[in-house]
Amino acid sequence: MKVYKKNAIYEVINNPNKIKKIYLSELFKDKNFLDVIKNNNIQYEKMSQAKMNKIEPNNQGIIAIIDDFEYSDYKEMLNDKIIIILDHLEDPHNLGAIIRTVESAGIKSIIIPKDRSVSVNETVMKTSTGALNYVNIARVTNLNNLINELKNNGYFIYGAEANGKDYKNISYSDKVALIIGSEGSGLSPLVRKNCDEIVSLPMKGKVNSLNASVAAGILIYDLISR
Repeated sequence: MKVYKKNAIYEVINNPNKIKKIYLSELFKDKNFLDVIKNNNIQYEKMSQAKMNKIEPNNQGIIAIIDDFEYSDYKEMLNDKIIIILDHLEDPHNLGAIIRTVESAGIKSIIIPKDRSVSVNETVMKTSTGALNYVNIARVTNLNNLINELKNNGYFIYGAEANGKDYKNISYSDKVALIIGSEGSGLSPLVRKNCDEIVSLPMKGKVNSLNASVAAGILIYDLISR
């Protein structure tokens, strides 16, 4: 997987074992980065800015080739008080933004489905601006089976969608799984049916829905403030 721009690489470079190689522009002059690369014995190669731009146009003079993202086992999350579930989210920018919000809120765990869902890729890593290194993400084959297992482990399942209870009037349980639906169709019908409660944000304008990452941000911060 390819990572570029200084902020994203600065986070990755703290775990040098994951880095296969770094490409540096001949114009790259950041001494702090160069010292970290050399002190950690990370393999690097210098090349012209023109060649760098062919690999990735918005590179800021540095590109890291790293191992693919390593997903967690969801069973290791079952002691967490809050789990965020994403129901077939498709936009990597939304996933990256939600990862940033989750990490900023002190939540550790996100679960996504394996099929028909965005996975952790270069765009997600760039958009999360380093937060990805501090959040566990698991993938499961069937969200409804997951929901049933979470219920058996004491979780109350909240689904975010229209026509539910106003989020300001929700009394959250001790163990919470909050499900955010996809950008286009929201929660899957069976997932919605299996939720214990549907949570809604009041829409007072002419647009009847919010961006998935915006809705997630509002609900997550309301949840942790209770």
